[in-house]
Amino acid sequence: MDHGIKAAELFLSGYNCAQAVAAAFSEELGLTESQAARMVSAFGGGMGRLREVCGAVSGMLFVLSSLYGYDTPGDDESKKVLYGQVQELAAAFREANGTIICRELLDHPSTDPNPTPRTAEFYAKRPCARFVLTAAELMDRFLEEHPR
Repeated sequence: MDHGIKAAELFLSGYNCAQAVAAAFSEELGLTESQAARMVSAFGGGMGRLREVCGAVSGMLFVLSSLYGYDTPGDDESKKVLYGQVQELAAAFREANGTIICRELLDHPSTDPNPTPRTAEFYAKRPCARFVLTAAELMDRFLEEHPR
């Protein structure tokens, strides 16, 4: 499955960036699209429109944690491996887009909590579909290179 195309389609259907990426991988996560979308819904807009870490990156890292994360307190080796993987994926996203920070990607510092209406003009101006496509493609590549 081409998760990049799926993520872009989900974004264009109204999901936020984090939801689009997470829901694109819902089958691999053993979740419904709705469950995956709900779990990351607060991360859109760079974390609730705070314009911090891009929601597409947060969605990508949610997929990473769900599939490769650790759950044993004090498991420093697993933590080290996971954090290295986080840094690898974040660096790849940064290389492709210049930053992982929402306000820098959008050149849009507004932290108004009100969602922007999803209109044709919104989608024409916002590069977010490209960001979710990139994040999902990076996750696909990671999955290929790191089989579970």
